[in-house]
Amino acid sequence: MTAVLRKTLQSSLGREAHRPWAVLPLKLTRCEFSRIEPERPKVSTQVPGPESVNLLKQLDEIQNTDAVAFFADYDKSCGNYIVDADGNVLLDLFTQLASIPIGYNHPKMIETMRNKDNWATFVNRPALGVSPPGNWTRMLTEELLSVAPPGMAQVQTMACGSCTIENGLKAMFIAHERRRRNGAPPTEEEQSSCMCNLPPGSADITILSFTGASHGWTLGAQSLSHANWRQKLDLRSMKWPVASFPSLRYPLEDNERENRLEEQRSLSEVADKIEQYRKDGRPVAGCCVEPIQSAGGDNHASPAFFQQLQQICKQNGAALLMDEIQTGCGSTGRFWAHEHFRLPEAPDIVAFGKKMLTGGFYYREEMRPQEPFRIFNTWVGDPSKIVLLRAVLSSIREEDLLTRVTDTGAHLLKGLREIERKFPTYLRNSRGLGTLCSVDLPNEFQRDKMIQGMRNKGVNVGPSGETSLRLRPALTFNKVHADIFLEILESTIQDNTYKKHK
Repeated sequence: MTAVLRKTLQSSLGREAHRPWAVLPLKLTRCEFSRIEPERPKVSTQVPGPESVNLLKQLDEIQNTDAVAFFADYDKSCGNYIVDADGNVLLDLFTQLASIPIGYNHPKMIETMRNKDNWATFVNRPALGVSPPGNWTRMLTEELLSVAPPGMAQVQTMACGSCTIENGLKAMFIAHERRRRNGAPPTEEEQSSCMCNLPPGSADITILSFTGASHGWTLGAQSLSHANWRQKLDLRSMKWPVASFPSLRYPLEDNERENRLEEQRSLSEVADKIEQYRKDGRPVAGCCVEPIQSAGGDNHASPAFFQQLQQICKQNGAALLMDEIQTGCGSTGRFWAHEHFRLPEAPDIVAFGKKMLTGGFYYREEMRPQEPFRIFNTWVGDPSKIVLLRAVLSSIREEDLLTRVTDTGAHLLKGLREIERKFPTYLRNSRGLGTLCSVDLPNEFQRDKMIQGMRNKGVNVGPSGETSLRLRPALTFNKVHADIFLEILESTIQDNTYKKHK
């Protein structure tokens, strides 16, 4: 924004100048909005600064705050920039753990909040399983089903990602046992024994997951997760099969032979685990996998791997749950990351969350429960989030954001690889689809030092796995933003390299 335009805008906003989006005209154009977004990061204190530290002390008196990085000022945050409590302006490539779809305080989102037709939806949260609003079917059809993965026409909303996975597991279990009973209703013995957590009603069936996976924080979801010991320590975990996710060499296009052998090793392990658990009387009802393992280190696998994994599951009567909570809603340049894999048919379940603003899952007809209260909780979602999602999907379509993600992602990855070539002992394994990118550092200490160094220069990034930087910008992130990030990444590497050898 030019100095003259900024002065004019602040004068017109008066006392609301500290949060310019609050009084934007309802029909603000994208051009006007882009001029309000900061041109560059601006940092005047360490991050976290004095005000964040003070707020941290207050919060720490009533809850654990060890994971808090800094406190934010969401009134002042705008577009691809987050403002912290000390007034530091940071280019945000972590976006609330990948959950901000079109940037902070987007005018379409503000317009949605101002629309009086939406107020009843925002102030009355219904128990959707028993008293959905009259327009609920239309909302699901026009919004969620309008972006359903190919071949899927059933959807169930949930409140968050973890409860999405939890209920996706239940759907797989219920469908598996219904097939075992050949569609017959449960016996009296099954009904009574399940009340005491005993067989045959409480079946000893299992779900297969992978090393490096991260599927959530509730008990069933954490049993599937193998990315971080903090996610699992001291908790009761199910003794379910775990197969090794392929450990590929990057760049993928230069290591096809070695990677193909590694993927075949993993797939053989999957088949062996399913057979072993079947023989032990603990059949595998389903397999849960991320298209790109995100919190576990941004680990990729080829389309052929996922095609063969689906085939193995189908041959063994195991449902395939594709966890798209972090990868869905356009981050890879396709609306769903698994669309890159050209699967011969739809997965059995596709979980969504984060950028979709609501949790939930799409599912094939055979995964649909036949009785009430099987997939259920008080709210099973929130209609207000679907109203906001309408604004997100409108922006994706009108601004052709998936094309932007593809173009910007290619530019970002090219820049990462150029910096990697300059500093081969410091960066390695640049990889990504769309703007869902990452790069590895030598060790966890250097990675965490890089994150902190970049925050102090005005860029917010996050960790992934043991040594990776995780880049998760909004869909509105463009090449100008990518260049700022790459400039500050290289500058931070030079600072660290200079200090190391000084």
